[in-house]
Amino acid sequence: MERCGWAGPEPIYTAYHDTEWGVPEYDGRALWEKLILDGFQAGLSWITILKKRENFRAAFAGFDPAEIATWGETEVARLVTDPGIIRHRGKIEATISNARAVLEIDDFSDWCWRYVDGKPLVNRWTSLAEVPAYTPLSEQVSKDLKKAGFRFCGPTIVYAWMQACGLVNDHLVTCPRHGAV
Repeated sequence: MERCGWAGPEPIYTAYHDTEWGVPEYDGRALWEKLILDGFQAGLSWITILKKRENFRAAFAGFDPAEIATWGETEVARLVTDPGIIRHRGKIEATISNARAVLEIDDFSDWCWRYVDGKPLVNRWTSLAEVPAYTPLSEQVSKDLKKAGFRFCGPTIVYAWMQACGLVNDHLVTCPRHGAV
């Protein structure tokens, strides 16, 4: 059996695929962190985010939404000059407003997992060509996130996030991780 074809040969990529991607995540803070990172990834490769993830965690106070929600222009100005992260003003500002939005949700984990009745949707794809970029479900989650005040959460970003957090098991059936997660 072979791992999913998107997990390139770099050790950081294969480790992410083999230990994290698709594993059901139930911690609300971790779910929010991954949603933010998927937003930063838009237009870039995921390996770029993986290589900078620890820098993101340092720059964004460990993705503590209560801390980030208090930030303003001073922190935005600091972050747009930080070479360790993606210095996109719109994505940085969205992270701050998304922190405020997530704090308005009583239990972000429950909020997320309700879309799949608390357990992962298991797909049985045999090739990467079958895996969609987004689904009607990711369109609905995206729409609901936007209603709740979130930004940088379109249906493609949301589907990638759902895959990463294990709400959807999109490991190919030929991948040893499909059955494991």
